Amino acid sequence: MKTNSLRAWFIAVRPYSFGAASSPVIAASALAWRDGMFRWQPAVLCLLFALLMQCVANLVNDYYDFLKGSDQPDRLGPDRAFAKGYITERAMKWGIGLFTVASCLVGAGLLWYGGWWLIGVGAVCVLFAYIYTAGPRPLAYNGLGDVAVILFFGIVPAGFTYYLQAGSWTFETTFMALACGLVIDTMLMVNNFRDRDEDARCGKRTVVVLFGKGFGKWAYFALGTGALLCCVPVALGDGAWWAVILPAAWWIGLFVPAWRRMVRIDHGDALNTSLAETARNLLLFGILLTIGLLIP
Repeated sequence: MKTNSLRAWFIAVRPYSFGAASSPVIAASALAWRDGMFRWQPAVLCLLFALLMQCVANLVNDYYDFLKGSDQPDRLGPDRAFAKGYITERAMKWGIGLFTVASCLVGAGLLWYGGWWLIGVGAVCVLFAYIYTAGPRPLAYNGLGDVAVILFFGIVPAGFTYYLQAGSWTFETTFMALACGLVIDTMLMVNNFRDRDEDARCGKRTVVVLFGKGFGKWAYFALGTGALLCCVPVALGDGAWWAVILPAAWWIGLFVPAWRRMVRIDHGDALNTSLAETARNLLLFGILLTIGLLIP
């Protein structure tokens, strides 16, 4: 691997996680379309902002997890670019800065559609991308990582994507956004389930470390099931019954089998298979929810 190469940066930004950033925006845009409020310009800007912020968060995590000792070259999960030495410290700092600036520039375009007060929303998004793993009391190290994911991969991106197109925040929007946040948190849960022993050794107090592997198994199941249940109020409010039927098929055919495999594997780097399945499944959930909202 050539240091600071394009391939190294490709590993660092973790494109397999882009489904987590894009799904809430796309689903919220589908809900706006169903309500006759779709506007492609803010939808595209929201998508770009979400993807760039995902890159910022991934790079910050890559850098600070290594500094805090939770990411070592022999980690169980996929390679981390900084821990492996693929990217130098100076280049990583520049990368974090440039992606942050790019996300802020894209976010500035959203002020046209929502007003100057959105600067505060954008600032909070940037702040949480950093304090998730950086700072004296990072969220991911103090049992608050899952709360941050549900908020900033569900409520905030989906809710504000809808708001910037429709000019309102509906009952259905809240449950659709929560569904996205819950299903996306399954990816963090399986990561923490796999890394529970390493995290305990380095003092990273995830909910799995705090409450045990049994909690991690059932929390994963509860998150995916909760995401499905949140689709029910969306369907009741908009009459979008396919927005429940298709996610229900996803739950039966994909989510439950993936959860059973995770429970059976239990530990070790074989859980990377569960991570890949989870990343695929959350993307498919977003796609199916979107299709369900688009069907008249």
